[in-house]
Amino acid sequence: MADVKKVVLAYSGGLDTSVILKWLQDTYNCEVVTFTADLGQGEEVEPARAKAQAMGVKEIYIDDLREEFVRDFVYPMFRANTIYEGEYLLGTSIARPLIAKRLIEIANETGADAISHGATGKGNDQVRFELGAYALKPGVKVIAPWREWDLLSREKLMDYAEKHAIPIERHGKKKSPYSMDANLLHISYEGGVLEDTWTEHEEDMWKWTVSPEAAPNTPTYIELTYRKGDIVAIDGKEMTPATVLAELNRIGGENGIGRLDIVENRYVGMKSRGCYETPGGTIMLRAHRAIESITLDREVAHLKDELMPKYASLIYTGYWWSPERLMLQQMIDASQTNVNGVVRLKLYKGNVIVVGRKSDDSLFDANIATFEEDGGAYNQADAAGFIKLNALRMRIAAGKGRKLF
Repeated sequence: MADVKKVVLAYSGGLDTSVILKWLQDTYNCEVVTFTADLGQGEEVEPARAKAQAMGVKEIYIDDLREEFVRDFVYPMFRANTIYEGEYLLGTSIARPLIAKRLIEIANETGADAISHGATGKGNDQVRFELGAYALKPGVKVIAPWREWDLLSREKLMDYAEKHAIPIERHGKKKSPYSMDANLLHISYEGGVLEDTWTEHEEDMWKWTVSPEAAPNTPTYIELTYRKGDIVAIDGKEMTPATVLAELNRIGGENGIGRLDIVENRYVGMKSRGCYETPGGTIMLRAHRAIESITLDREVAHLKDELMPKYASLIYTGYWWSPERLMLQQMIDASQTNVNGVVRLKLYKGNVIVVGRKSDDSLFDANIATFEEDGGAYNQADAAGFIKLNALRMRIAAGKGRKLF
């Protein structure tokens, strides 16, 4: 890496990336460009500018990516009803390809020959950042300090910061015992007491949601309008994608919706316990399945369900920019042409209950589905032949005396 002259660093302004900034300057004797992304994490990103300037950085990027994040990453993912291992709504995973994309764009704009990130060697994020970077710029160099240095504890990082006059408060407010990551889709919590899988998560850990027990005693009703598989309005009010998600987070959080405590299988091989708050995403998933239930053909819906775990795995493991994910996305998006209409939901003490759905593109026909007289729309006698033909292979086997087990 001796030929590295300029590096674009994914920079938050916190302890880890502030130390990384100085470490890159000293270890590689290179110029550092900082990139700070506002993905709706709920914290001020502008202070990162002053911190970077204090450390001699000349090129500083602070980008508001909230709309792009939801429009081009979150919404496409939810068109597929995506969940990983049956529960996880992929809030951290889906943010990484956008950060990788912007890192490469800035590298191209500034003439940088390398990028750097603060992901550790134990986690999934190093894979996600780097797979995305290599897909978008094959020859880019990647510097991952956690895989190179010996600053492997918070105290060592603090000592390094103090030694090099890096502006970090050693005795500031009490640090959270959890490793947290937030964006407009979710907050994740790892570490601390969560490393004991038998210990219940602490109530004061949660930031966005009230507990279901403390949620209002009266339900909240909302109506979501869909156009080609995406929510475009709440209660009839048109909104941008980021505004939709922010509003659903607010409403869902007030009703105790979206808490999750799981043990997941990381791509690097270990199991990891994490807690997640995804109030808006939890609502979106339930509502999207509801609107699809009346607008999608049966076999299309079933095929989507069969392919979804593969699609989810590609996002979780960092293959957003892979040809197979892009191919799947084209198929998923094509399925959404007629996914239009309105879903009515009742939100109550942690529950998202579908109470109505309607669409001009609905395939539901009450004249056929009715338990009353249908006027000949469906000839029930036809079912006998249908059943016999579908039973043919089993009837033949039974006639040959074959045992089932």
